[in-house]
Amino acid sequence: MPDIKLTPEELKYMSLFQDVTRVTARDCIITEDRIIFLVNPGQTGLAIGKGGTNVRKLKNVIGKDIEIVEYNDDMEKLVENIMAPARVRAIKIVQNNSKKVMHIRVDFNDKGIAIGKNGRNVQRAKLILKRYKDIDSVIIE
Repeated sequence: MPDIKLTPEELKYMSLFQDVTRVTARDCIITEDRIIFLVNPGQTGLAIGKGGTNVRKLKNVIGKDIEIVEYNDDMEKLVENIMAPARVRAIKIVQNNSKKVMHIRVDFNDKGIAIGKNGRNVQRAKLILKRYKDIDSVIIE
């Protein structure tokens, strides 16, 4: 696992996340419009809460959208979790000069879901994969 330094703001949100969900967040990524929490395998349902109650509570308290992604050490499983509910068919990493580019092939019917509104899901994938797997760019095919 890469050496990730958490800011006081990230630690504050992780503590709040744990208080609301009773699940320990593995990591927290803050953007302008949302906060992405990474949880350990098998903890996603607990973190979301029955009918999404925990996510709604957090959104009301923080005032930003909340996303929960299940972390996995296995690259393929991590990508599947990041791109869910889109079905990932294949991933390929290409080294271009000094940059690593990940090509993610998804089911044809799921391409819109994988990209997300205004590229939101691709951006989430880039943030997480850069932080954990040193991937510079993500392309959905």
